[in-house]
Amino acid sequence: MKLSQSMSWIAAALLAASMTAGCNRNDSASDAGRAIDQAQQDAGRKMEQAADQVKDQAAKAGDKIDDVAITAKVKAAMVGEPGLKALKIDVDTANGVVTLTGTVDSAGSVDRATQVAQAVDGVKSVDNRLTVKAG
Repeated sequence: MKLSQSMSWIAAALLAASMTAGCNRNDSASDAGRAIDQAQQDAGRKMEQAADQVKDQAAKAGDKIDDVAITAKVKAAMVGEPGLKALKIDVDTANGVVTLTGTVDSAGSVDRATQVAQAVDGVKSVDNRLTVKAG
């Protein structure tokens, strides 16, 4: 009897071991599936972040192009304005804010330069740092 009991125990142990091995394989497959799902989610998040960065860079580049265009338009408007010596007025634009520097002949020219710059489409504000030339 001892032999048949031993055989039963051995058979039960082998059956339990094979079932456990099968479970481990399923767990490994499940773990691999979860790892693949996680990798896909991570890749998706990274692609979204990259797309957001590209959009931000494109917007910044667009802002720079707009600023260059505004500067050119203000400079052209000043050249066309009688009484303003546009060659002595420097125009810089950042985020739609125009900064005027240089010298002009009169206080009236300072005011007129501000008015001309403000009339240009896209100008948000004007920082007039022009000075009146002495003498």
